[in-house]
Amino acid sequence: MLWLLFFLVTAIHAELCQPDAENAFKVRLSIRTALGDKAYVWDTNEEYLFRAMVAFSMRKVPNRETTEISHVLLCNVTRRVSFWFVVTDPSKNHTLPAVEVQSAIRMNRNRINSAFFLNDQTLEFLKIPSTLAPPTDPAVPIWIIIFGVIFCIVIVAITLLVLSGIRQRRRKNKGPSEVDDAEDKCENTITIENGIPCDPLDTKGGHINDVFVTEDERLTPL
Repeated sequence: MLWLLFFLVTAIHAELCQPDAENAFKVRLSIRTALGDKAYVWDTNEEYLFRAMVAFSMRKVPNRETTEISHVLLCNVTRRVSFWFVVTDPSKNHTLPAVEVQSAIRMNRNRINSAFFLNDQTLEFLKIPSTLAPPTDPAVPIWIIIFGVIFCIVIVAITLLVLSGIRQRRRKNKGPSEVDDAEDKCENTITIENGIPCDPLDTKGGHINDVFVTEDERLTPL
């Protein structure tokens, strides 16, 4: 009687879990690609862990809190580690809708990946889109980056103001010197009267033009 019941249950499970069956999902693992020399062997213990993780995910879905590991069926397991699975509802003897299973897997994809040390590329649910990677916190807080940018802008602005002030001072200093040079040029110009060059009066040094000095003034000793 027990053997008959066992074969009956096995036959029902075989009908529910088949490749491309309704509500069935194919899984493909690349353990050696992900872990290299540290790759582990996929065996019945790993299968049990996978079924447990799927049952755990389904228990997060509303009205599926009673899902057990035995409700998750695996079939067509290959050595290259690929297989199909379904989640059953024993009370009604049918598989749960694919939409519910897909939603549960997507919500807990990171937990499932972590359990097998894999990621979305090495643990593939072929009919379930990959989840987006969780946002990573930057190594440097954002407020420090903003503060650094503002600080650099302030430093550049101060530098430009200082340079503009120095340029203005140089221009102001150049102005009076150029005027003085022009006056000196005007004062040092030699005038010619009646064909005789005449030096103008040097008002700055008090120099008197020798042309206008009389003969007596030249001979009279100081």
